Amino acid sequence: MENLLAEGLSDSLFFILVVAGLILGLVVVVILATYLKIYLKALFSDAKVSFFELIGMTLRKVRAQLIVDARISLVQAGITTLSSRELEAVYLVRRNAQDLLTNVMGLITAHKAHLPVDFAMLQTHHFAGGDVIHLIKALVGASRAKLPLDVDTARAIDLAGRDIVDAVNTSVNPRVIDCPGRESSTDKLDAVAKDGIRLLARARVTVRTNIAQLIGGATEETVIARVGQAIVSAIGSRESYKDVLENPDHISKSALAGGGLAAGTAFEILSVDIADISVAGVANAANVGAQLQAEQAEADKRRFQAEAEKRRAMAVARESEMRALTQENQAKVVLAEAQVPLAMAEAFRSGNLGIMDYYRMKNIEADTGMRRSIGGEEKPGTQSS
Repeated sequence: MENLLAEGLSDSLFFILVVAGLILGLVVVVILATYLKIYLKALFSDAKVSFFELIGMTLRKVRAQLIVDARISLVQAGITTLSSRELEAVYLVRRNAQDLLTNVMGLITAHKAHLPVDFAMLQTHHFAGGDVIHLIKALVGASRAKLPLDVDTARAIDLAGRDIVDAVNTSVNPRVIDCPGRESSTDKLDAVAKDGIRLLARARVTVRTNIAQLIGGATEETVIARVGQAIVSAIGSRESYKDVLENPDHISKSALAGGGLAAGTAFEILSVDIADISVAGVANAANVGAQLQAEQAEADKRRFQAEAEKRRAMAVARESEMRALTQENQAKVVLAEAQVPLAMAEAFRSGNLGIMDYYRMKNIEADTGMRRSIGGEEKPGTQSS
């Protein structure tokens, strides 16, 4: 009986061991089927990863193939210091494969260009909203062009929303911008010389990015506005429009001589060139001078006519004033003559005038009146009609 019981237990234990072995073998087969290809790929690429690490990635819901491919790319580029866990950390932030690929690509490019950039720096910049690829491209371009652009400055510029790649390219290859700008309502600047002739001008400004002032510096719209103001002021200081048409380069030189055009901006102005300048309204005329002279003569004619009419009106008004003044003076004479009889009567009463004095005076008046009538003279105080 005891032998039978021992044989039964032995058979059960053997069965359990066989089943456990089958299960373990099945698990091994599944693991090999799932991870063997990835493991061998990493092994032969010198980016060795263990099966336990692969299983851990699966348990953490990380795509093992993505991590292994990223590590292989890094090892092939000569970067062997990054572990699988560090790569996983980037992926697990948002579980976005593009986050990992972008940082890996940026690190490989920086390593090839011998830039002082590490993986943690790229992670920080990427998750802060920066563009890692643009950042590395800008740093590579600045390094090749020997521009003084450090990593921290480049990161700050990129995070500020400026196009760091365009800034570096403009520093190497200056850019030409139109004045007025494309967003302006007019395609030419409007200015007036001292002789009153209206001119239309268009300029081209060659600028180069000033990386040191890119953060907080004004944009190209400010440069366009300042250059336009300087050109209008330079034209307005000229005595004649002919001076402007004969020497347009003097306008650009005057604009630059004022200085301060690029102050506080993110650019350095290399030159201001007058691309086109013409007289408003007669830009297509064959003989601009003759047409302007004809228009000026017509304007002078109207001005002289207006001045003559003004003088005539003033003369008529003055004549009326003199007539009124004459009548006023005549009235005063009449009033004065009216006082003479009163004075004579008063003289009679006071005894200062005798009767014979009065008759002599009357005789003198009669004699004077006769002589005037003979001579054809008018009596004082009267006016011929």
